[in-house]
Amino acid sequence: MGELIAGLVVFFAVHSISIVNASWRDRMAARWGERTWLGLYSLAALAGFVLIVWGYGLARQEPVVLYVPPEWLRHVTLLLLVFVFPLLLAAYLPGRIQATTKHPMLVATKLWAVAHLLANGTLADLLLFGSFLVWAVADRISLQRRPQRPAPGAPPAKGNDLIAIVGGLALYVVFVLWGHAWLFGVSPTGH
Repeated sequence: MGELIAGLVVFFAVHSISIVNASWRDRMAARWGERTWLGLYSLAALAGFVLIVWGYGLARQEPVVLYVPPEWLRHVTLLLLVFVFPLLLAAYLPGRIQATTKHPMLVATKLWAVAHLLANGTLADLLLFGSFLVWAVADRISLQRRPQRPAPGAPPAKGNDLIAIVGGLALYVVFVLWGHAWLFGVSPTGH
């Protein structure tokens, strides 16, 4: 469990710099150069992510069960996750979805975390998905008080929403039927 916690601390420390002190982040990026800053940021985030994956895998070998979700919540989870992939794509495809949700990736992260908390009841699950949920809420609140940085993405176009929806739903189907089991060893449909 220590590896999972260490990974969460590193990953969210890096991802929370702008939440806690955006001006410090901007000063460091100006001092070192934006590309160097992003490179170091990415390396630290990747190290945290690797620790999260490794630690979560270790924690799943000896799970500490906190609650056992009822079977019907699996269906609610699958329904909530339908929206996650289109929202993730909409974060990079400016259109009505992005304009309406303001921050589609944060909305996707919150839905993903809530859905997984509904379907999983171990301590490792609570730490992993609960941390992502708390961070996404904190980041969304902080965005109301700090200036927006331009995000990478496609240029605005009429078809972006359609691409986000169709592409996102296709990714959802692939992930539910094959990807989740291949990556994590667990089929969301129970098969």
